[in-house]
Amino acid sequence: MIKFLDLQKINAQYEQELKAAANRVIDSGWYLMGKELETFEQNYAAFCGTKYALGVANGLDALRLIFKAYIEMGVMQKGDEVIVPANTYIASVLAISDNDLIPVFVEPNIDTYNLDASKIEEAITPKTKAILTVHLYGQNSIDQQMLAICKKHNLKLVEDGAQSHGAIWNGKVSGAIGDAAGHSFYPGKNLGALGDAGAVTTNDEQLAKTIEALRNYGSHKKYENIYQGLNSRLDEIQAAFLNVKLKYIQQDIDARRKVANYYLENIKNPAIILPNNGCHAELVEAHVWHLFVIRTSKRDALQKYLSDNGIQTLIHYPIPPHKQEAYQEYNYLSFPIAEKMHDEVMSLPISGVMKVEEIKAIVKALNNY
Repeated sequence: MIKFLDLQKINAQYEQELKAAANRVIDSGWYLMGKELETFEQNYAAFCGTKYALGVANGLDALRLIFKAYIEMGVMQKGDEVIVPANTYIASVLAISDNDLIPVFVEPNIDTYNLDASKIEEAITPKTKAILTVHLYGQNSIDQQMLAICKKHNLKLVEDGAQSHGAIWNGKVSGAIGDAAGHSFYPGKNLGALGDAGAVTTNDEQLAKTIEALRNYGSHKKYENIYQGLNSRLDEIQAAFLNVKLKYIQQDIDARRKVANYYLENIKNPAIILPNNGCHAELVEAHVWHLFVIRTSKRDALQKYLSDNGIQTLIHYPIPPHKQEAYQEYNYLSFPIAEKMHDEVMSLPISGVMKVEEIKAIVKALNNY
């Protein structure tokens, strides 16, 4: 079986360094809010090109804390609206509703799978305070039109960069393009911890200081609490692991691009729609390929066929947020493009440790289907 993602093989590349990092933390006797976290925050801010990076417990908390901080700062208030793509993972929406803000869903572009900037303005109301744009599958979702809309309507632009570590647009790295960004280091991400982990990046000093307190029970100084905060701290051992793996992130991106390029150039089955509808040139420089997502109207049959041929695939994601039971109040809404995507998308194996023969076998199976 060709695994969708072989985490054991991925982490085996760094085995000695990871074990040394774990031993260093264990021997230090300091397990939270220490030197490993400080080092990772400095390194990740430098990688993204931002003034600040703040380690938190996970990617969802990163987004939750951004909106919570904006409310504490008076930039937003409960009941305000946040525009969000209709085809994202539910975490994007949870971060909004958890802060008693209102998600306003907007259709994606059918080719890029990202938020369609041309549809944003019609969704803006006097209560709109932000756009939460999602760099889905590892491709930047921001363009000049989106930036112009934010400027025109005085909206905060928040990046969900959970899948886009290292993606570049207009000379800037994902996480440094908008006003703030939430990042996930879930084990399966391109930059993955060995457990849950996340971070916020921003150039906004006030936002950074507010989140710094909010992640730690609302406190800058022990036992003195200025906010009703959370316990959302990136622990020392995960920070140490991330410091190891961050050194190799560009190497991983380059390897993923080679796999993606092979898929784009060699998958020829007319029943399969490739990313960006096969527009290869637009993807080469910017996309970091957290996922390689194809579409087909025969998705379920194709997935079974591939499984029968020893190829594991996944579906990201089968049900859009507005159709989830958790958001019954939005179940009546219809977003045909997002719903079509959720019915047709399928993710192929992609990682920096795939063998050439595995990649060729996948392409052969797809072309023979």
